[in-house]
Amino acid sequence: MGNLCKWFILEECFGYRAVTSAYYRGAVGAMLVYDITKRQTFDHIPRWLEELRNHADKNIVIILTGNKCDLENQRDVPTEDAKEFAEKEGLFFLETSALEATNVETAFITVLTEIYNIVNKKNLTADENQGNGNSASLSGQKIIVPGPAQEIPAKRNMCCQSS
Repeated sequence: MGNLCKWFILEECFGYRAVTSAYYRGAVGAMLVYDITKRQTFDHIPRWLEELRNHADKNIVIILTGNKCDLENQRDVPTEDAKEFAEKEGLFFLETSALEATNVETAFITVLTEIYNIVNKKNLTADENQGNGNSASLSGQKIIVPGPAQEIPAKRNMCCQSS
């Protein structure tokens, strides 16, 4: 069974930068995350964005995410700087706190919703083309994103079970 969705977390490390382009292929969504308390992480965002745009699909959905908004008193990146950058580059923008779980789910839902909207738009276009006699076909697999009330079943690793 193939993978329906892959999430990669890449850090600003030399080892990762050499292999990242292979992971961009087929990506339909990305989160560019910086630490609001470390300006250097925000300053590297344009380089990551350029790399994404050079190696990923041209329609990739990208959200710029400022993490650690719970550390407002240590902020080194003004919200306005990030908003301006996101607007200029056509990115979604949100600030989060992984520690307090603030806007984390919203960030993922924003990306997934936009991907869903793009796929639906393509399906509508394909349906219209089929009605005109054009043979455009899109195929895919249904992805169910569990909500808060749904539980994700745990996978069992058969090789690690004891008899």
